[in-house]
Amino acid sequence: MASSTTTPLNHNINSKSNFPPFLKTKQSPPNKTLITFPTFSSTKYPLLHSTTAGYNEVVVDEEMGKIRRLQNGSDVRGVAVEGEKGRPVDLTPPAVEAIAESFGEWVISELDAAEEEVKVSLGRDPRSLSVAVFAGLARAGCVPFDMGLATTPACFMGTLLPSFAYHASIMVHDIDLHFKNKIGLTRRGLTSPQVEEICEKAARKYANRLTKVSTLLKVPPTRVDFMSIYSQHLRDIIKQRVNHPLHYDSPLRGFQIIVNAGNGSGGFFTWDVLDKLGADTFGSLHLTPDGMFPNHIPNPEDKIAMSLTRDSVLQNKADLGIVFDTDVDRSGVVDKDGNPINGDKLIALMSAIVLKEHPNATIVTDARTSLALTRFITDRGGHHCMYRVGYRNVIDKGVQLNQDGIETHLMMETSGHGALKENHFLDDGAYMVVKIIIEMVRMKLQGSEEGIGSLIKDLEEPLESVELRINIVSEPRFAKAKGVEVIEEFRNYIEQGRLQGWELDSCGDCWVSEGCLVDSNDTPATIDAHMYRAKVSTVEQEEHGWVHLRQSIHNPNIALNLQSTLPGGCQSMARDLREKFLTASGLDKFLDISQIEEYTRNGN
Repeated sequence: MASSTTTPLNHNINSKSNFPPFLKTKQSPPNKTLITFPTFSSTKYPLLHSTTAGYNEVVVDEEMGKIRRLQNGSDVRGVAVEGEKGRPVDLTPPAVEAIAESFGEWVISELDAAEEEVKVSLGRDPRSLSVAVFAGLARAGCVPFDMGLATTPACFMGTLLPSFAYHASIMVHDIDLHFKNKIGLTRRGLTSPQVEEICEKAARKYANRLTKVSTLLKVPPTRVDFMSIYSQHLRDIIKQRVNHPLHYDSPLRGFQIIVNAGNGSGGFFTWDVLDKLGADTFGSLHLTPDGMFPNHIPNPEDKIAMSLTRDSVLQNKADLGIVFDTDVDRSGVVDKDGNPINGDKLIALMSAIVLKEHPNATIVTDARTSLALTRFITDRGGHHCMYRVGYRNVIDKGVQLNQDGIETHLMMETSGHGALKENHFLDDGAYMVVKIIIEMVRMKLQGSEEGIGSLIKDLEEPLESVELRINIVSEPRFAKAKGVEVIEEFRNYIEQGRLQGWELDSCGDCWVSEGCLVDSNDTPATIDAHMYRAKVSTVEQEEHGWVHLRQSIHNPNIALNLQSTLPGGCQSMARDLREKFLTASGLDKFLDISQIEEYTRNGN
């Protein structure tokens, strides 16, 4: 192909005044947060070409697809270092720089304040792509601030606390984007459509650049010690709310609390919060940051993480064990008897604490929670609203309910993401643990020796609970559409009565429609992943279980969750799903259903 004589476009954007026309955003109505990035004509603004050969449309589309596929709902996710089996490194410095630059431009356009410096902070976990982020922000014309090793919740709080008050913040874990708008209202993070628009804009930058090498920083960012301020904020909350009658400044004296940070960013909670409040933290695990996570996955859902923490709690006769994920927006705990508390149990524990403070409040969870959890919440005078899977979906539902006058103080997902109204609707694993610690100390002051596990001793557990994966055998760019096809056909089969005894589930003010549990108001939230939950019953038995089928927004697969109150119930439902739906519909032709087949044969 002949080379092009196209004049290269200038991508060194360092102010709002010199955006190329195709990078300028449309004006949005007042108080609207969604920015629409217009497409541009390839004839008027052609893609850059090398001196020997130009991009053809397929190559350009693939280059842009590399960035588009990094979007993960309301954040950006990819592989930053070698080592994950079957997945190449795709969160490269040039990709990160393009995304950071596009985010910076988005923030500037939202603030619409030409005379003001736009301050954006960056925190990171032990895996660092900091230089690329700083380079992208500088190209966009933002003033970057380096928070160093930090947590996602701390980055958000940096947009709130008066001595910092950054306009926006980025956390390099998955790339989480936080933004405070020009009228002073703060958002937990961007929505999926906003991140999609930013990634689309970044994809054009990435495809247009002659080389895939990130810019070197000419001026280093300003370094700030925000984690010390954030830690003090957490310490003050514990001191004030415990209000210990004998030692106000050391309310955790006499308690042994073990932290398992999983070599992520959570070690600060040990030495900068617990130790300074008088706690004994001997026996804590994996506090040194290490981006290769040599001991176990830093995840409160991980069995190894919970088991190691349990062993340390029992060995040291500790009062509490804490497990954080990498960036500390999730947590789980272990009680003094060594009982792991995560998933439904953690939601139940937080519900018990919150309903003491706010009787009759509504608790929002994702739709994978058990029937027993609903009974637990309602027995304590609360209301349980099940909503679509995805922590942002659950949190946004709580925000919407409060706006509609329905008192909603807790929003939690079974993954360990949990947010409280009192904490700016922020999913903060450290804040959740702070609430649990405060309740533990209060119980002790009231003379109880039972520990926090006693708050959920009457929570029933489902007899069977299984999670399986259905892999989509397709090119990555077609996987999402294939996933939607499967989920929608699942809905059709149930509505047409082709799965006898299966019925699309419903919950209070929500109903199952348009691929997920959707608000009954006139402006339902944007669907980021299609999903349905079906309740299952038989002639002999009333409702005895449920099936939840969900398109993954992370990977080219479909998640299948099953719960049953009958022995063999999950295996029976999985068999029906395979034989009466996946095989009967012919969808198994592009699906890998080996996990379902193995489970229906062997029950494991």
